[in-house]
Amino acid sequence: MTNTTTEQARDRMPSAERLRRPAVTRSLRLGDTKVTYVPDGAVELSARGWFPRSTDEDWAAHPEYLDDSGNLAAGIGPLLVEHGDRALLIDAGFGPQSIPAQPGNPRGAIHGGALLDNLAALGRPPATIEAVAITHLHLDHIGWAWHPAPDPAPDRDLPAFAGRDLLVAAPEWAHRHLLAARGITDDILRAMAPQVRTVLDGDEIFPGVHVLLTPGHTAGHASYVITGGGERLIAFGDAMHSPVQVDHPEWSAAADLDPDRAAQERRRLVAELARPGTIGFGVHFADVVFGRVHLDGDGPAWRPVAD
Repeated sequence: MTNTTTEQARDRMPSAERLRRPAVTRSLRLGDTKVTYVPDGAVELSARGWFPRSTDEDWAAHPEYLDDSGNLAAGIGPLLVEHGDRALLIDAGFGPQSIPAQPGNPRGAIHGGALLDNLAALGRPPATIEAVAITHLHLDHIGWAWHPAPDPAPDRDLPAFAGRDLLVAAPEWAHRHLLAARGITDDILRAMAPQVRTVLDGDEIFPGVHVLLTPGHTAGHASYVITGGGERLIAFGDAMHSPVQVDHPEWSAAADLDPDRAAQERRRLVAELARPGTIGFGVHFADVVFGRVHLDGDGPAWRPVAD
């Protein structure tokens, strides 16, 4: 079961403070399995721009989600899953690059590059990772899967996770041509292709880790369900970008390929997350990446849990 200290920690810091900053490294245990959010970088999201169905009145009622610049603070980084000596990554961060905010773009400034140092601090350099499971083929989830590692060795042009399987849902890979508008170039896809192994809904890809297809954000977006110690954790990628969507699943993101399907999948996810013994992992959920969905008279709400 999740450590009792994990449950107690959720109220040690005001949630509003944590909602306004990107996440730091955080871990919890599911029996013999340890999961750790590993930061790579961060991105700013325009509240109204990122959620076009929201209104100024909505955000006036939810000021706790907005940072000092009036944006949503979101982290970028993978989930490290460790079981015994084995390790899996879910997603691969943004990589060693940065893009400034651009007028009219609902996505503000974005940067990455910290992943390899943070993995090394955890004793998990890329050579110890057996595979990288990709939720979807957007730049902030595949960065280190194609960027060369910063290494002075002769093979420095190889990606950081060269030689490791890149697990991609079959419908996501089949529809990769739809991602050109999101900056996924042929060169990026060619760099990844030799390592890609497609997976299907329900496949077990690592001890206690199963694929759960949640399309809408992209054609083949995948979540991953991790079970252990009598509990389960759903790592839902970009099916949700902010904990405010737990209470507002109808708020599709500007980047959702199919906004209506994405909203349908969010409603299904919220219902699953509200079941007993279930924890969620929202990679972009500011500094409340691990949480549970609680139901009360005001509707579902995200309650953070952390180490």
